[in-house]
Amino acid sequence: MDEITIILPVYNEEQSIHSTIEQIKNVMASVNVNYEIIAVNDGSSDSSRDVLGKEEGIRVLNNAYNLGYGASLKRGIKAAKYPWILITDTDGTYPVSDIPKLIQHSDNYDMVVGARTGKNVYVPLMRRPAKFILTQLAQFLTKKRIPDLNSGLRLFKKEIAMEFFHLFPSRFSFTTTITLACLTNDYTVKFIPIDYYKRKGKSTIHPINDFINFNKIIFKIVLYFEPLKFFLWPGFLLSFIGVIYGLYQILMTTPRNLGQFPIILFLAGLQIAFLGLIAELVVRSKR
Repeated sequence: MDEITIILPVYNEEQSIHSTIEQIKNVMASVNVNYEIIAVNDGSSDSSRDVLGKEEGIRVLNNAYNLGYGASLKRGIKAAKYPWILITDTDGTYPVSDIPKLIQHSDNYDMVVGARTGKNVYVPLMRRPAKFILTQLAQFLTKKRIPDLNSGLRLFKKEIAMEFFHLFPSRFSFTTTITLACLTNDYTVKFIPIDYYKRKGKSTIHPINDFINFNKIIFKIVLYFEPLKFFLWPGFLLSFIGVIYGLYQILMTTPRNLGQFPIILFLAGLQIAFLGLIAELVVRSKR
């Protein structure tokens, strides 16, 4: 890899923008890679726009009003002129000094993710249960190990982002979506342990709402790419319960009659399973 576009979504981060950009420039000076920096100001209400306007050697895109994290990244990806995309935040949470670690794996992988599993990781206590549940659910549905589902420091090919562009939401689920999209479509993903620091400034994440939205995204992506996993087991489970309940009625009740309910359960399960098979055939035919 010799060309990379670094995209920085910015929203009310006046305190840390300059230092982050300077760190990126210093780090990129140590690697033999052509690069550009695109900062997307997402309708900030503080002085972020003025700070960005004073920065040299970067491109600045200004959203007229707040569109969301994902919308800002999508705008930056569209404007990128290089085949590789690196995203990170400007709030001081991600160690930009680890960018070379991601770059060195780009020859062997389609996406390299900075997984927040290092020695110094700050995750607010309120977010830990939701993060654990989401990760376990994603791993169960994808059958892949996912050390960090939604890390905001990652490197990926622009062509992959454009392939799944229509799936990316405008808010905080961009990283979750591209992770699941790659893992369910056999793209190679490498997770690199990194540290994660306390944010400078106020966070815009709402734990409960974002937890619900992340769950929706996980089911949406798996249903879109791997529908059989979504339908098959519930269908078999219903059919199995129907068979067991039917046998119980025949062998254990007096008079020994098979009622309607176990038959309904059995047929409903078969219908759900066959729906998954049909959906799987449709998905495979489009690939």
